[in-house]
Amino acid sequence: MVLAPVGRVHSPLKITGTRKRARARVEIFPDYLDGLKGIEAYDELLILYWMDRLEAEDRQVLIVHPRGDKTRPMRGIFSTRSPYRPNPIGISRVRLLERKGNFLEVDGLDAVDGTPVIDIKKVDRDY
Repeated sequence: MVLAPVGRVHSPLKITGTRKRARARVEIFPDYLDGLKGIEAYDELLILYWMDRLEAEDRQVLIVHPRGDKTRPMRGIFSTRSPYRPNPIGISRVRLLERKGNFLEVDGLDAVDGTPVIDIKKVDRDY
């Protein structure tokens, strides 16, 4: 399987694992610019990204304390939003503020600066 980034995140978040959401810019690479046609019609988007800063051993973790809180019982990663995943795909539901050319201004993105974006999807109201 091969994934190719369609863009990158420009965010004030510089450290992984901060669990913060921020106003950010998503840059779409020129080859994918046509894919943005009509995106302004949507208030909310799903930004899928590759958590490229995870180490190989982090991708082996299958059980965690939710949100790193050791007072909570251990759970499997597929029942959490833990960044530790065999395939470190992140997803954020964001509010689209504005499109400026190949940049999307969004609010609510929890990816750190420089993170590769692998896809963008509109949010269906009945989804």
